[in-house]
Amino acid sequence: MTEELLVERAEQQLVKKCMRKAGFRFWTTGVETAASREGAGFVLDDVKWARTYGYGGQFRRDAEKARRDGPNGAYENALPQRERARYREVLDGSPSRGVLSAPLPAGGTVSTPRHSCFTQAKDYLYGDFATWFRVEKTATNLTPLYVPNLVKDKRFTKALAAWSRCMNGRRRHYSDPSDIRADLPRLTEGLSDTAAHAAEVHVAVDEAECARVSSLADTARTLEEEYRANKTRRFRDDIAAYQRMRLAALDRAEKVVGT
Repeated sequence: MTEELLVERAEQQLVKKCMRKAGFRFWTTGVETAASREGAGFVLDDVKWARTYGYGGQFRRDAEKARRDGPNGAYENALPQRERARYREVLDGSPSRGVLSAPLPAGGTVSTPRHSCFTQAKDYLYGDFATWFRVEKTATNLTPLYVPNLVKDKRFTKALAAWSRCMNGRRRHYSDPSDIRADLPRLTEGLSDTAAHAAEVHVAVDEAECARVSSLADTARTLEEEYRANKTRRFRDDIAAYQRMRLAALDRAEKVVGT
C-alpha cells in the first residue's frame, strides 16, 4: 500500500512539471493515506480499523473538500474560458487527440485519452503507458470471472448465513455486507460529519466483529485464492507483466520523489 502511495506522489510531481511546460500552474495535493484504503473489500473484519474509521466516510468527505476548495480548482476556475478548456485537455487529455482501448477479461472494452500530462507521467513511471493500461485493466478486473462461482460455494454461503445471523442478533438486518454499503447514505443522511462518522463506526464494528465470529472474511479470502487461480490462468502473462511494471514504477518513483 505504501508503495502505491509513493508512485502516486511521484505521478503528481511529474504532472506538475508537465503542466508547467504547457504554461499552467499545478499544485501537488496530498494523496490518500494507507489507512484510507484498508477498509476496501467484500467484508470488513479489522475491528480496530472499524472502531477508528468506520467505513472511511471521513476520508471521502475530506478528499471531496480538498478537490472542491483546493488550489487547482480555484486556479482552473479563474482561467478564461478558452484557457480553461486547454488546461483540462492538457491535464486529462481529449478523445480528439486519440484514445487507447483495452479489452476487459469478462468482455467489453475501456478507453482513455492517449495524450495528457497524466498519461505522460504514467508513461515515464511504468515504461510504456499503452502496455500498462492494457495489463492494469486486465489484472484489476478479474473478479467477474470467478465471483459468480465463489458465491455459490457452500462454504461461502454457510459463512455468509452465520454472519447475517450475527448481525441480526445485533439488530442489524443485513443479509450481505454489500447491503450495508448501499444503506450508508440513508444512515448518514442529514448528519454532521461527526455524527455521520459515529453512525458509521457503530455499524462497521458490528460488521467486523461478526466477520470474525462467522469466519466470513477468512472463508472469502481462501475461496478467492482457489477460484481466482482456476479461472484466471489464461491471463497469467498480463498479470505477470502488471506486477513487473508496478515494481519498475516504484524504482522510478523513488528517484522522482528523492529529487
